[in-house]
Amino acid sequence: MKPQELVPTPRDPVSAKGAGLPALVRNLLAELGEDPEREGLLKTPARVAKSLRDLTSGYGADIDRVINGALFTVDYSEMVIVKDITFYSLCEHHLIPFFGKAHVAYIPAGRVVGLSKIPRLVQVFAKRLQVQERMTEQIARVMMDKLKPMGVGVVLEARHLCMEMRGPQSQLSPTVTSAMLGTFRSDHRTREEFLNLIRRGRE
Repeated sequence: MKPQELVPTPRDPVSAKGAGLPALVRNLLAELGEDPEREGLLKTPARVAKSLRDLTSGYGADIDRVINGALFTVDYSEMVIVKDITFYSLCEHHLIPFFGKAHVAYIPAGRVVGLSKIPRLVQVFAKRLQVQERMTEQIARVMMDKLKPMGVGVVLEARHLCMEMRGPQSQLSPTVTSAMLGTFRSDHRTREEFLNLIRRGRE
């Protein structure tokens, strides 16, 4: 992954303000055969524009501000795991949601990050137009870049409505992706410990 992928993707000034989004949604409604002037749809363009700005707010996030100095020197070198982090994202291929749980682990090398920052990092990358594979890798790379740990492991389990609502309409078929860096990649015992711990309590 290139270093620039760790920072927010720039937007042009007009897109950043979202000035044209309500008009675009209004045109979309008309293209779908609806009447944008009927009572139930009059405020829909503004609502959808506001919703899309929130669902893609991760583009404007500053990773350093998200972490906000919450890195602490600690004499601890065992695995730290935050599991079952709920996330919602939009598939970049169909703009249909995918959602699920993220499990993030790292082995500190002299410093740890405040635990609440890990779910916030997950949300930064979830609130973009995404594919699950890339999102998994982005979370792992940022953790590795900012914490400089001995290793990072990330597993995402998600349901994709683009597959359940359309296409094969395969329901309850979660997709699992993983990214293992440092000792999580080189040491199979570390990797297995992580995978066993996130499975614990489900069987």
